[in-house]
Formats: sequence, structure tokens, C-alpha cells
Amino acid sequence: MTKYVIGIDYGTESARAVLVSLEEGVKIAQHEMTYSHGVLDDKLPNSNTMLGQDWALEHPNDYLEVLERSIPAILNQSQIDSKDIIGIGIDFTSCTILPVDNDGNPLMYKKEWYDDPHAWVKLWKHHAAQNKANIMNKVAEQRNEKFLYRYGGKISSEWMLPKIWQVMDESPNLYKATDKFVEAMDWIIFKMTGNWARSISAMGYKAIWNSRDGFPTKEYLRELSPDLQDVIETKLRGDIVSLGQKVGEIDESIANKTGLQKGTAVAVGNIDAHAAVVGMGVVEPGKLVMVMGTSLCHMLISPKNESIEGISGVVKDGIIPGYYGYEAGQPAVGDMFSWYVNHVAPTDTKEAAAKEGINIHQWFIDKASNFQPGETGLLALDWWNGNRSLLIDSELSGLLIGMTLQTKPEEIYRALLESAAFGTKKIIEAFQDKGIPVKELYACGGLAQKNPLLMQIYADVTNRIIRVADSTQTSAVGAAMFGAVAAGVARGGITSIEEVADKVAKLKEEVYTPNPQHVRVYEKLYQEYLIIYNYFGRGENDVMKHLKNLKYNKTKIR
Repeated sequence: MTKYVIGIDYGTESARAVLVSLEEGVKIAQHEMTYSHGVLDDKLPNSNTMLGQDWALEHPNDYLEVLERSIPAILNQSQIDSKDIIGIGIDFTSCTILPVDNDGNPLMYKKEWYDDPHAWVKLWKHHAAQNKANIMNKVAEQRNEKFLYRYGGKISSEWMLPKIWQVMDESPNLYKATDKFVEAMDWIIFKMTGNWARSISAMGYKAIWNSRDGFPTKEYLRELSPDLQDVIETKLRGDIVSLGQKVGEIDESIANKTGLQKGTAVAVGNIDAHAAVVGMGVVEPGKLVMVMGTSLCHMLISPKNESIEGISGVVKDGIIPGYYGYEAGQPAVGDMFSWYVNHVAPTDTKEAAAKEGINIHQWFIDKASNFQPGETGLLALDWWNGNRSLLIDSELSGLLIGMTLQTKPEEIYRALLESAAFGTKKIIEAFQDKGIPVKELYACGGLAQKNPLLMQIYADVTNRIIRVADSTQTSAVGAAMFGAVAAGVARGGITSIEEVADKVAKLKEEVYTPNPQHVRVYEKLYQEYLIIYNYFGRGENDVMKHLKNLKYNKTKIR
């Protein structure tokens, strides 16, 4: 009898659920749902509370709604008997955290905390804790803390401890009322099973933990703030569980709401980009996986443990058991393109696209494809949402050089595509410089599927072959694969993630191959990119930060 698994990929603005056959290795059904409340970056819903600069929150009910709508939808599509569904796995954007009470309920559910934005889910791209991250990095450098080695020399404002410290500092009473701060992925699994477990993936990459040294020391935390010294034992307590492990089983309440069988195995959560590595079938070193959406995450596995400048972390067993998993990233890729197309591009470009009967994004792709590398005369820095790797600085901003009165909108669009590729090349070089080879690129996500011009530019800029996932829901498929391992062989599951990857992961036949002539031109452009990268990104000229300070009224105009 064929067995099936479900994977749910919780993204920034929406979630995707897939049903996968373990016999045929194919998706049987899928469902996508946009979050009802969306990303909250202006004000709280049904409240007069306005949010500050660089805030990004979400409503936890949206995550529960995914379970209650998407799972019944894929069951209805497939007409599969739920008795044959043996496991479920989820992945999540990270670090996305929320404070909960003793019963595991988000504090924003309580009337007294509803209007306090710190009681809500802080999304991964909540950057309002940057000042905390700056202090944490400075103190860690002064103390020569070992954990900096694992994160390329800096930790990010996107991570758990800076966000928790922000809560403690700005809303101390809410901090005291919080029983635990948890990743959203761990909270959803708790709601499904009644069991708490902290994922090794989230803890290793986002909470400064590793299996040998644990969390940062109490002495370090005390130096940051005396009130923070006990945060690990009080607010971050809980078992840390390896990928593929079973946390528990679907309880009766969730079974009734979704149509799944009570007792269906639930795997520990995973970071969305990391699940995509498995979903693409990449279970060996030398292959860099790029998850290309609103942002871009780069994952690589290696038997070597090295300190790479500006990476988002290296964690043993963090992506694939048996290897060190590395993560780097660019926080604005698809977001950057959409910003330009939707908010900056002239009205006549939208009118031209409508006249041709095509999507405005496709119009820009078609027009920008007519230019050769270097022909636009433009060069950009891809920092529209700061720089995650290698500089780890959310206060940096975008830059475009070379515009004239003859510059066309589609030329600017192409320069933005090229800037994203240059950012990835810089990350690849950081790995190569430490003896960790990057032989091929593997791509998945919406951009990889929809923007062939971008993919060819990436191949030409990096001078590497790019293979693309066959599935449009690679992270969800990867999450489902971990569900198969969690179910166990006795129930029809699969022993190892390598075995299930061999059965389920699929790639497109189409391969993007570098054009040697384009490679040569882009290498020249890249050398210019490095000049402005270092000039604006490494402290020689802090004009980007000065401008932000003026904008946010943090300094006085003299």
C-alpha cells in the first residue's frame, strides 16, 4: 500500500502545503494560502498602536489557519485516505519568534498585552533590534567569545537573542510575563502535538547554540545586561531535537480540524531554506543551494568546520546529518525587483505590458534580455534591505551608479538583477577562500522558476552551471521528506534523509551554462562592484548610515 507524507512551508507572506507519494516520489496535491493579516510593518490590526521603523510582525492565527485550510484542501484534491498519510513535516522562515505563557499561548491573545507590539510574532526581517546586535557583537569581540567563530565574526539583528533583549529593554513587564520565547515553527508543532521541542536547526543558526559549547555563557550575557544573564535557563529552556526526529503525533483536536488521523507522526521543524536543500536532493558537498524568493538563502554542506566571514552560521548536523551545514544570504532579491517594478518604474512601462497582454515583470524580463553584459553602463549594490552576508549590516542601503538622461527603465532592472548575482559571487568567494569548494549551483523558489534572464546572469557572473528544481514547492517537499523519516520504517516511512531524497527529489532537465564571453565582461564589472562594495560597506564611507540617521531623527542637522 502506497504511503504519503505532507510538508508545509511557512513563508514570509504565505504558506504552501504538499502531499507527496513515497512510492512514486511525486507531488499528488498542493495548496497555497496567503496569510490573512499579512506582514505587519505599519500598525497593529484593530489597534491604535503604530509600529516603529524596521518592525515586521505577524499574527500567529494565520499559521493555524494554514493547517485548517490547506490540509483539508490537499486531502480533497487527492482523495487519498488519510490513514495512508504517515507523517508531516514543516519548515518556517527563521528567526521568527513569539513570547508564550505557561500554557503555550501567545501573549498577544491576552487583552492586557494585545496593544503591545512586543507580544506579537517578530518576523525574521524585523530589524528593530539592530542596536542590540551591535552591542552584542562589540562585547563578544572584546571578550573574544568563541561563538563569533561560527558566525563569520558577527551575529545578526534578525536572530533570537537580540530580539529577546529588545523585548526585555523596551517592555520589561511583558518580558517578565513571558514563560518562553519560541520559534514559530516550534510553536506550530506544539499546537499540533501538545509537545515542545526546539529544532537543532533554529537553535544552531539563530540562537547561538552548538552541541559542544551550548549557548553563550552567563558571564557574557551578564555583561550585556544583568537582567539577561538567566535568559537561557528561564526563557529558552527546552530539549533541542535533531532533524528527522519525531516530536509527537497529531492530537485529536488537530485531527478533527484537518482530516488527518490522530497519531500521524510529526517531525521536528526546520528552517525553510534548509528544507529546500533536501528537497532538491543535495546531500553531498560542493553543491551550493540557492533558495530564490523575496530574499535569497545560500546553503552548503561540508565535512570541514571553517570560520567564513559573514555567514549566518555553521552547525554540525544542521542541514544534513553527518555534515557541517553553512548558511549565508541576501535579504533583498525578489523584494528588490518587485520594489522597482511596482513602485519606481514609469507608468508607461505598465501600460506597454498591458498592451502586449503580459505581466509587468515578464515585460521587464523580455526588454532587459535585449542588452549584453556591460551595455547598460550601470552598476548597483544589492543592499535594498541591508546586507546579510558578508557584512551583516542591516543599516546599509541600495546604490545605483551610471545613470544618464538616456537610461531606460529596463536597463535599471537588469542592473538590479546583476547586483544580486554579484552579491552571490562575493559569498561564493568567501567559501572558496577557506578551502570549501563550490562546484555547482542548485536553484529553487519562485525566481528560479520564473526568471530565466536572472538565472543566466547568475550562471555568467559566477561562471558555474546552475540546475533548477523541478518542483515549485521545494521547501515543502523537503519538509515532507523529513516527515517520512520521522514516521519510521515500521509505519511505512524511510530510514534516512539520503534514501528519501533519492526517491523523491527531482530536477529539471534544463541547465543554465555560463557563456564564456559574458563571463569575461562580468568579471570586469565585478571588480568595479568590489570597489563600491568595500567603500560603502566596510566603513570608508558611512554615508548610507548617516542618511538613515537623519531620516530617523537620530542625529541633529547642523
